[in-house]
Amino acid sequence: MSPETGASIVRVSALTKQVTTGDAQLTILSDISFEVASGEAVAIVGASGSGKSTLLGLLAGLDTPSGGRVMLDGHDLFALDEDGRARLRAEMVGFVFQSFQLLGGLTALENVMLPLELAGRADARAAALAMLERVGLAARLGHYPKHLSGGEQQRVALARAFVVRPKLLLADEPTGSLDAESGCAVIDLMLGLNHDFGTTLLMVTHDEQLAVRCQRAIRLAAGRIRP
Repeated sequence: MSPETGASIVRVSALTKQVTTGDAQLTILSDISFEVASGEAVAIVGASGSGKSTLLGLLAGLDTPSGGRVMLDGHDLFALDEDGRARLRAEMVGFVFQSFQLLGGLTALENVMLPLELAGRADARAAALAMLERVGLAARLGHYPKHLSGGEQQRVALARAFVVRPKLLLADEPTGSLDAESGCAVIDLMLGLNHDFGTTLLMVTHDEQLAVRCQRAIRLAAGRIRP
């Protein structure tokens, strides 16, 4: 699905982020504008320091811009206060990180159940079981993260992200901590889940081989979008 044929779930207009270091002002992002259609898979590509992770943090409402606007599913993200942004994230956004971000004291099943329990879902266990089966970990339910491989931990993280059926999934270097084989399997799984559930995917990566798996790429260099 392209931005021309599908309703936009993400609209970014003139987004700018500046920080002050000492007496100098550093521009991390400058006048960033783009749209993402519902159900689209888009890579955000650029070298280290190009502003990729800063952009992802702004799209999640975890940071605030110096200027510009982010619209998520019709909501003006920065017209909301911090609590309002947190509610919007809980309702529609899932996250996958390079470092997995699993809770070490919880089993795989408990990690996936957690967002459902926080949302008050009575079917948390059944839904988490089904999701872990979908990602191929039905035999690892009672294992703690330290007893899982990196690839298995990222599959638990994917299950946790998708179990709440987010409209938008933000992934920050999701294969950055994995070997090539495990990384390929995780990307196959993530794109398959994205397709099956109609989730919109925005994935930060420096890996061109991953970027070409998405429908298109937004390329950043020195804080600006380039062709």
